[in-house]
Amino acid sequence: MATLRNLATKYSTLDEEEIEWLELLALDWQLMADLALSDVVLWVPAGDGGYLAVAHSRPAGSVTLFYRDVIGDFLREDWRELVDEAMETGRPVVSTSPAWYEENPMRLAAYSVSRMDGDGAAHGPFAVVTVHTSVADTQKASRIGAAFREVSEDLFAMVQEGLFPSAGSSRGGEQGAPRASDGLVRLNPEGIATFASPNTQTTFTTLGYRDEIEGENFSEVIAELMKGHFDTNESLPLIAQGKVAKRVEITVRGRTVTLRSIPVIRDGARVGGVVLTRDVTELRQQAQELITKDATIREIHHRVKNNLQTVASLLRVQARRARSEEAKQVLGQAMRRVAAIAVVHDTLSTGLSQIVDFDVVFDRVLGLAAEVASLHGTTVHPHKEGVFGELPSEYATPLALALTEIVTNAVEHGLAGREGDVFIRADRTDERLAVEVIDTGTGLPGGTVGDGLGTQIVRTLVEGELGGSITWGPDERGGTRVAIQVPLHWIAVQTREIPRVQG
Repeated sequence: MATLRNLATKYSTLDEEEIEWLELLALDWQLMADLALSDVVLWVPAGDGGYLAVAHSRPAGSVTLFYRDVIGDFLREDWRELVDEAMETGRPVVSTSPAWYEENPMRLAAYSVSRMDGDGAAHGPFAVVTVHTSVADTQKASRIGAAFREVSEDLFAMVQEGLFPSAGSSRGGEQGAPRASDGLVRLNPEGIATFASPNTQTTFTTLGYRDEIEGENFSEVIAELMKGHFDTNESLPLIAQGKVAKRVEITVRGRTVTLRSIPVIRDGARVGGVVLTRDVTELRQQAQELITKDATIREIHHRVKNNLQTVASLLRVQARRARSEEAKQVLGQAMRRVAAIAVVHDTLSTGLSQIVDFDVVFDRVLGLAAEVASLHGTTVHPHKEGVFGELPSEYATPLALALTEIVTNAVEHGLAGREGDVFIRADRTDERLAVEVIDTGTGLPGGTVGDGLGTQIVRTLVEGELGGSITWGPDERGGTRVAIQVPLHWIAVQTREIPRVQG
């Protein structure tokens, strides 16, 4: 699906600062729709003099007028005059008669978008917001609906002046960010709550506040709840008064509530504020459970790695004490196979996901090959080309083991007792990973690959575990070339949405 940046870059003449401002504004697009109780659409000027929709949100508490996203659509001609006027004047423009979309009549309003630079100077207008409200809207008469609409009008007025989103404000799209339906408190310049939504009242009741919030100084309400609780956030009183654009969490009686403050500024002066509230107790508990699970998984990988390294050490000791060369060779091969698996688990033990940077793993696999070379009086010069990239653990373990087998075999047999090169080439696309291992050694005995244990292990890993293919053959330089093809089924391929011309 096309992103705001992709569409704005391709179809408009907006500069980097303007696109970044729209991306920040779009993070609060759902909030704007919920407060307006209407569909909201963000339009950028297109190269042909028209406008292209780059963001669209439907209201969570009202019926949408659009049954599909209009992102990628060009502006309808019958809306053009209203949008042009908003862009040219920098003032809100409201349709005097119903506008139409398919068979849906609506009230249409347009607001220009400006941005504020680091010196406090406004730049714009450079984009337009349209608000689409059903003519059959029944929520405007309710107290909650009226309060939400008043807040949305304050925010749209700030959007026109380049005052919203606020510079340095908490991003509305962050996990756990409060939404309008979660809870809303409207404050006057003195920090007195002139409106508190029922959900906010319920949330604060669970925290132990039994009185009505409306008519009270919201900062004092927070202070009463936090009495006896240790808190080092010095900005909490300012957030509770709606004086700064920030986000904070408070924990009382085992429950965690997020507060997001948005100062309301008009004509250069703060005239009030809005505080969005959300009980995120369950969300935080789930996050803590995930952290605990991640830590447990990492510890398991660490212990598995330690155990495998212990087994590899025991095999190394046993190989040194073996009397026959054949026994030493077999035990040495087993040791390297175990060590290769340990490398993957060691990598997994240091991260939060089950994704492995396989280039790091393979560099350590080459270290095992160097150890083999030293045992056989061989001087090997490894050359790695290309990038393996990140792989899930279920790919990384069999691939590391297979490549360990192939590379050490090239050193142990192809270059035994001589000096030579081993080339490893990785070529990765979205669909497959191709790896070539080429040595400058003596080549395959008789020109064909054998059917020993090592070959059987590699075939089982590549074809059975990875669902890929492997071929052995002579290289033009006289050595051996091993080619592996592994399909990457786990990668999700995204398609790009092409803008549609709105009729």
